[in-house]
Amino acid sequence: MKIKSIESFSTEFVGFVRVTTETGAEGWGQVANYHADISALILHRQVAPWALGADALDIASLVATIPEREHKFPGSHLCRALAGLDTALWDLRGKLEGKSVCELLGGKPRFLPAYASSMRRDITPEEEASRLSRLRDEFGFRACKFRIGKECGHDKDEWPGRTEAIVPLMRNAMGQEVKLLVDANSGYTPAKAIEVGKLLEANGICHFEEPCPYWELDWTRQVTQALDLDVTGGEQDCDLATWRRIIEMRAVDVVQPDICYLGGLTRTLEVAKIAAGAGLPVTPHSANLSLVTVFTLHFLGALANAGPYLEFSIEGRDYYPWQEDLFSPGFDVKDGQVRIPEEPGWGIVVNPDWLANAQYRKSEAD
Repeated sequence: MKIKSIESFSTEFVGFVRVTTETGAEGWGQVANYHADISALILHRQVAPWALGADALDIASLVATIPEREHKFPGSHLCRALAGLDTALWDLRGKLEGKSVCELLGGKPRFLPAYASSMRRDITPEEEASRLSRLRDEFGFRACKFRIGKECGHDKDEWPGRTEAIVPLMRNAMGQEVKLLVDANSGYTPAKAIEVGKLLEANGICHFEEPCPYWELDWTRQVTQALDLDVTGGEQDCDLATWRRIIEMRAVDVVQPDICYLGGLTRTLEVAKIAAGAGLPVTPHSANLSLVTVFTLHFLGALANAGPYLEFSIEGRDYYPWQEDLFSPGFDVKDGQVRIPEEPGWGIVVNPDWLANAQYRKSEAD
């Protein structure tokens, strides 16, 4: 079954991909968020030429071959574009077999526990504690993540004293029964990260994400070795060789690949396999309510070494206006859990009104 066409529908923030075969079968995927219009262009320029006319069901071969054909252009944008092809082909396969992607991977659609994930640093500790407490009570979340430090902050806080204030305040507001996670977004040197980590441990925080600049693997390993709580990371890493080093050196306790940043489900399954061999759990990065969270639901539902939670963004229209009305059905959250779609493929339908207003490109086999 040969790939006949690859279409993209994109804005600056999000881009959907439709792959159609010569038989008329089709599947939907998504390039990585942010500068998605650029990723869509790369999809047509550097991914589609190698995919058109190829076997639509031989996903692993395509995903392995295309980076080799484009070996002069390694890195993030090629992987972000490749994710659009890969995820569309998984959807196509699921529809052909009448199974959800979760079932294709050996899992079973069900509800998965989620942690409520805040994306904000422009919020006072009191406001953050208030809104997360409200969401805990409304949706039953039993785990929450909030931001500390400053993004790539060189040991500085978003404003002086914010981290020292928000950590104990969140623990007091959420109670001992709620698991608390934090994200430092590459904020600290090892010495400062360890200092902050001791504060986190004293307040029962269980997850310290990306404490040091993510490219400084040795720095992160120093923090991991010095602390008892889980040090986590990996969302930015898209190179499989780097992933092997991260896992072999045990730079983190929990690996956090992003399916769209890494290049799709197939490559993320490879990272999960390497992690499983080292006895490490996988808690993927899925920090917005685009299809990346749908992909992650299916992935976690079939993964033997899955971490305990799905990352589920709490940011809505006021923070991410672009993520509204992208597809249906929406996310079903009950008692702190989110349902894995059970319909064939990813189990979603992209909103045709959104598609009609997106930038459109098409690559087609001769």
